[in-house]
Amino acid sequence: MKLVRILKHLFYPDWLAWRAFPSSSRRAIERAISESEVRHGGEIRFAVEPNLPLLPLLRGMSARERALEVFSQLRVWDTERNNGVLIYLLLADRDVEIVADRGLNGRVQATEWEAICRDMEADFRRGAFEAGVRQGIQAVGRLLARHYPPSFDDRNELTDRPTLIR
Repeated sequence: MKLVRILKHLFYPDWLAWRAFPSSSRRAIERAISESEVRHGGEIRFAVEPNLPLLPLLRGMSARERALEVFSQLRVWDTERNNGVLIYLLLADRDVEIVADRGLNGRVQATEWEAICRDMEADFRRGAFEAGVRQGIQAVGRLLARHYPPSFDDRNELTDRPTLIR
């Protein structure tokens, strides 16, 4: 457990998530997801969380572990073709995690997901939150299109609306 990380999370106010993602940005992200999903048969969700509560922090929960929990809570795994993808941002750590369902295992290399995360994190360091998320959605969409091209029977199984966790 790192004291600096714990303090950062404890003193990272929730309202910073709303400032980083105002309603206009959330609408733009929702549109980006909708537009992306026209080009492939996958499902994309975006979730942002300002900070972690004290108990998970004391247990040393990583952003990756939390992203796996959110993946389950938002039921991203619950798609017919097992091709849901969660883009998760833990703001206090400025850490992006991508969790892909089992239908993408073996099709997309971990290095491809990591590259998307690093590009998004670079945008976030510059304060370009909306642009970083939209760029990440486009990159995830390109990977999904490669492995799940659109078909006539595609339907939107998950909401495209970004989730602000709190």
